[in-house]
Amino acid sequence: MVVLIYHRVGGRSPSPVDLPGGVFEHHLDVLAESGRVVDLDTATAVLTGRPAELAAGPHEPDEDGIPRVVITFDDGTADWPDVVMPALVARGLPATFYVSTDFVDRQRLFPDEGRPVSWAGLDDMAGTGLATIGSHTQTHHVLADATTQVAADELDRSIATIEDHLGVPCRHFAYPKAIAPSAAADVVVRRRCHTAALASNRANVAGTTDLHRLCRHALTVADDDASFARKLAGGMWIEGWLRERRDALRPVAHEYAT
Repeated sequence: MVVLIYHRVGGRSPSPVDLPGGVFEHHLDVLAESGRVVDLDTATAVLTGRPAELAAGPHEPDEDGIPRVVITFDDGTADWPDVVMPALVARGLPATFYVSTDFVDRQRLFPDEGRPVSWAGLDDMAGTGLATIGSHTQTHHVLADATTQVAADELDRSIATIEDHLGVPCRHFAYPKAIAPSAAADVVVRRRCHTAALASNRANVAGTTDLHRLCRHALTVADDDASFARKLAGGMWIEGWLRERRDALRPVAHEYAT
């Protein structure tokens, strides 16, 4: 099972995670043609082998050696309902969107002038039946050295805000900057969320994957067609390993700048 990370589409900003619209549309065309995209709940059923009815039929895992694919987005920018969701709906592709809720509540800009999504936009997305809304903490707080209290506050506020505004359960979580948590934060996340996602450019294997350590492949403007194809096949783990080493060596910047 391969899980892809996107962030923004079509903003024409300097951000390396702001993909040109044409590139994103091409990715979706490839994914739609493959017929291998599944929603996150189906993916977790496949990875754990239960319930059987979800893992059957067209979602039978990797019977020909080619991984199934889950699409995810991090942060919470205004292009999601305006650009991303129409492209997904046109192709019938599901995706999971991890939201840092304080940016939505206070309409705080993300780096590189990333305009935040609105609650109305997120509600419209959820209404399509193709968007699963998950938590990305309240303030995009990196949990690498978080105490139990800090982690619980970040998750509880974020989850409650999503559920109050959208009226849907919030059961999935992605770590900000895809950086692994402290031991205390790990316990908090496991108690509150059905899954938790990182990065690392590795495929997730049925029967052995820890659902609270889901691996994901990040897509940036540096990815050409060849690297996209390699990530889609579960490759480029060295890129992920180098990112993990870099994150382990640099000081933790806990939040995006206000």
